Amino acid sequence: MTVDTGTLTDPAQDDGPGVAAASPAVPLHGPTFGSYAAHEVAWLLSDLSDVELEAPTEEREEAIQSGGAHYAESLPVEYQPTAEYQDLFHTALRESAERLAHAVGVVTDLVVAERGERVVLVSLARAGTPIGILMKRWASYAHGLNLSHYAASIVRGRGIDQVALQYLAEHHDPADIVFVDGWTGKGAIARELTVAVEQANEALGLAGRTSRFNPDLAVLADPGHCVRLFGTRDDYLIPSACLNSTVSGLVSRTVLNDDLIKPGMFHGAKFYADLAPTDVSAEFLDVVSMTFSHVADSVREAVAERTGQPDPEVTWAGWQAVEKISTEYGLGDVNLVKPGVGETSRVLLRRVPWKILVRTDAAAELGHVRLLAEQRGVEIVEVDDLPYSCVGLIHPRFTRGATGADGTAAR
Repeated sequence: MTVDTGTLTDPAQDDGPGVAAASPAVPLHGPTFGSYAAHEVAWLLSDLSDVELEAPTEEREEAIQSGGAHYAESLPVEYQPTAEYQDLFHTALRESAERLAHAVGVVTDLVVAERGERVVLVSLARAGTPIGILMKRWASYAHGLNLSHYAASIVRGRGIDQVALQYLAEHHDPADIVFVDGWTGKGAIARELTVAVEQANEALGLAGRTSRFNPDLAVLADPGHCVRLFGTRDDYLIPSACLNSTVSGLVSRTVLNDDLIKPGMFHGAKFYADLAPTDVSAEFLDVVSMTFSHVADSVREAVAERTGQPDPEVTWAGWQAVEKISTEYGLGDVNLVKPGVGETSRVLLRRVPWKILVRTDAAAELGHVRLLAEQRGVEIVEVDDLPYSCVGLIHPRFTRGATGADGTAAR
């Protein structure tokens, strides 16, 4: 199933009231950047494909934890999955396709009902981008809508790309923008987005206007109870979390490095064209999209049940759980605790993992986590009352005193 990305407003149009002078930055599209078709997504990124940015995982972790570098200044070396791991991905995708499609349908319908048919999807690169494309496809399938979809960078501690927001404000009504991500962990990105959007509204002269950016985040899964707009709050495997660029259009994590990203430029990323033989980005999208008709009725029922009800409570339960785990395991730093299946997968794929906590009753469903942990020699600890299916703990060896950030011994 393929659909159009939506007709993008002419970049040469007059700037809206209160919007700063036009940005010279222009979006990137496949196939020259990324393996997604040009009509699926416009990347608000600068192409850094020719720059050597990858660093060995241990060196990168040491630099990040010692304060010598920000994680967004470099890139991890892309994990190349074994044949066994690839088989796990394909199995998980087949088994979860309808569950994913249901969540895609629910969150898309809620977004359209709340924001209208002119809504513009802006996915947070890169985990949000496959989800943004699926939402775009659902809107076409279920409503005949041709939604515009962009991907923009957000960096913890640095905020969302302000040049990207300026571009969006020049070409769309900011009130039509909805930000999209794959899942929530403890809610750090949701909090980052709120602050960054407020700053952007001030900088662009939009604060106090009806036509301004809204910091609400729409996600497929919200196990952290951090957002109002979600497809589910279950903590389960979203197969796109299993892999890196090979399930995300062959695009790297985003990069914000002052030596490379000058004023007026979008944040950067690389296109790993050499990984095309192992690219499953289109397969992930197509397998899920082909089940849309199977879940259409259940989506309508779920949306009808939630429509007209009070907004789901945002409790930040995930953040509270992470603070507790950080204390219990002597880490003293919530940034070393990555809750949920998606975040745990990321820890195993591109950080230096220390331990993986697995809820006892969820252990059987986490085959890819167990395989990655085995391959990296990481201990799995089963915990009965864990609020997530699993939690990844980043190795604290590089924090102050070779222990937790609070100086206490990591156990």
